[in-house]
Amino acid sequence: MSGVTLNNVVKKYGDVKVIHGINLEIEHGEFCVFVGPSGCGKSTLLRMVAGLEETTGGTMAIGGRDVTRMDPSERGVAMVFQTYALYPHMTVKENMGFGLKMNRHPKKEINKKVAEATRILKLEDYLDRKPAALSGGQRQRVSIGRAIVRGPEVFLFDEPLSNLDAELRVEMRVEIARLHKEIGATMIYVTHDQVEAMTLADKIVVLRMGIVEQFGAPMDLYRSPDNKFVAGFIGSPAMNFMNGVVGDNLIEVTALKMTVPVNIAPAYNGKSVSVGLRPEHLMIDPKGGALRVDLTESLGGVSYAYLVAETGERIVIEERGDERVSEGQMVGLIFENKRLYLFDAETELRIQT
Repeated sequence: MSGVTLNNVVKKYGDVKVIHGINLEIEHGEFCVFVGPSGCGKSTLLRMVAGLEETTGGTMAIGGRDVTRMDPSERGVAMVFQTYALYPHMTVKENMGFGLKMNRHPKKEINKKVAEATRILKLEDYLDRKPAALSGGQRQRVSIGRAIVRGPEVFLFDEPLSNLDAELRVEMRVEIARLHKEIGATMIYVTHDQVEAMTLADKIVVLRMGIVEQFGAPMDLYRSPDNKFVAGFIGSPAMNFMNGVVGDNLIEVTALKMTVPVNIAPAYNGKSVSVGLRPEHLMIDPKGGALRVDLTESLGGVSYAYLVAETGERIVIEERGDERVSEGQMVGLIFENKRLYLFDAETELRIQT
């Protein structure tokens, strides 16, 4: 079994703590994605698992073995980087088998493992090419193949698609998902792109400033965020947040000029809260309203309208169908009350209703 366990893991650079006592269990065969904004510590945490960064405090286990102080080569991991790091003078076949060759594995064994990785990644037609003759997506597949031939317990991906164009990113997402399904290995994947996280992960770990804000299945985080940060980070476009004031079992949403009945604890009466609504849960009110359409983005089957309230608050809505709003139009919004999220204005924790 090749699960990964982090127990109160800490990383410091001098007196500066960048990873704050993370506890996490990644099951055998699970595809776990570390996601968060730049500087949140996701790549540092991945490099700690790989052994490329020293763990300052806590313990780390892979497959039940304590690897906290082990050399990277002894941990049973293979890492795929953002840059392909291929040897330009070697062919695809030579690049994929080079690590095994350096460790003096028999040539027959190397050829067998390279052939298997080649089959999985559909690289049969490129074995005799050098990296300069490959596209970006093909080079990244070779980089992944080099990791596969090592037969690691855990695959580590550090933003492997960041250097690819939009079309290739989609193609490679599918390739990586298919790879995980076929070989069933434990994979840890770092990205700042929450779309990648939602489409690839069995488990998402949302990080901010070296702290785990929440982890769980993608749709669990989407439907039940613990706090305003997770609610705003998971989902594209991001959740809308508006100021609200709690009354007697109701919320006054000033930007929308409406009151919404809610079942909320009496202790919140008179307090300010943050009201969250996702763009896909908002619809145009045919009666009109006081929101001005500032900008529209049409993507064909879907478009996004950016609205401005009299309070200056901005709201994004998703539209489908043939009838869509136009810039400068004054509109109102309707939504199902069950789609509304409430967050404490001070702690930013979600208020259960």
